[in-house]
Amino acid sequence: MKMYKEMTKQELAAEKAAVTARFEELKAQELHLDMSRGKPGREQLNLVSDILTTLQTPTDCVADGLDVRNYGELTGLPAAKRLWAEILGCKPEECFIGGNASLTLMYDTISKAYTHGLLHSEKPWSKLDTVKFLCPSPGYDRHFKVTESFGAELITVPMTAEGPDMNVVEELVKDPAVKGIWCVPKYSNPDGIIYSDETIRRLASMKPAAKDFVLMWDNAYCIHEFDSEFVPFKDIISLCREYGNEDMVFEYASTSKITFPGAGISVMACSEANMKYMVALLGIQTISYDKVNQWRHVCYLKDKKHTLALMKKHAEILRPKFLCVLNMLEKEIAPLGIAQWQKPVGGYFVSVNTNPGLAKRTLALCKEAGVVMTGAGATFPYGKDPQDSNIRIAPSLPPVQELAAAMEIFCTSLKLAALETMA
Repeated sequence: MKMYKEMTKQELAAEKAAVTARFEELKAQELHLDMSRGKPGREQLNLVSDILTTLQTPTDCVADGLDVRNYGELTGLPAAKRLWAEILGCKPEECFIGGNASLTLMYDTISKAYTHGLLHSEKPWSKLDTVKFLCPSPGYDRHFKVTESFGAELITVPMTAEGPDMNVVEELVKDPAVKGIWCVPKYSNPDGIIYSDETIRRLASMKPAAKDFVLMWDNAYCIHEFDSEFVPFKDIISLCREYGNEDMVFEYASTSKITFPGAGISVMACSEANMKYMVALLGIQTISYDKVNQWRHVCYLKDKKHTLALMKKHAEILRPKFLCVLNMLEKEIAPLGIAQWQKPVGGYFVSVNTNPGLAKRTLALCKEAGVVMTGAGATFPYGKDPQDSNIRIAPSLPPVQELAAAMEIFCTSLKLAALETMA
């Protein structure tokens, strides 16, 4: 099979005719497949459904002498803090346990920065003329939308194979209007990149001009390997402390891809000084998050070792799905020279970079043939991919058979989008 750029006009025309015919055949199947989000599949949800019967009697609802059904314990159950501290590598007193979505805690952090300011803010961010936020891209669209919704100016930072381009970051943080950076340090969304030790060290040791600069450390995939052994990771709070920056970082994680996405628990980890400041504000908006669910998760997950054993079972379900995607790309797209992609061993996505100008058209063709994926541009600030090339594939939800059908549509659509510009 020739690369498209090496084909003659006649060969391109013949290839376009064949690909168009196949596209019409696939379209005629009238499939309806949704791969727009990294949702766990039904098999994964069934795997953990016995968590629902963990607590069965009133005596099961007592944790460390506390009745989890009652008011109190704003920062979360001590047992839940110990569990998350062991997983993340921080201290229990640095943990605040929230509801099912870590995004809620991230939003709260940014919201409070705007309404009240952070611990070292001179004034609330809403009182400032300009607030800028760094967005390593491609990245997580929901992160970008949080800061955009408050009116922050989003600044794109290129991603490298080792994480954000630190030369760019270190230059940008000299501006006192730059108030923070979004980071997914392990199996980044969508590229699946693990930040290098050097990148993490440079982030932790930064001396930004803004005294209230915040490292938004979304460690969403901290134990989410699907094709490798568990990869240990540095505790970012301790590392920041070594450089006198312990108040600079807020870390987040959740059980969304461990138990139930809609009924899990989350954590915000930060310095004790930050915790004291934030709890004074959080205590006004809530008495506590769902402690029954916190205790249910502690009883079910037990400790880090037991949780990692559960993640291996998730991996057995996920691995064939990712291999399906990667093998199809390798077979159908690699020889043509029209796209490149990451080959992750953890996380929830495969990030494909097409030749410039093909992403929107590819996804429009996919939708026309019955496959919905994350919109083109979503992985960049303001939804604008300057190259129109990045596509995020989420393999986790469909069964392998449906995924194979969806990937044939994707590959055919990408071929057709490329041929439309060449033939």
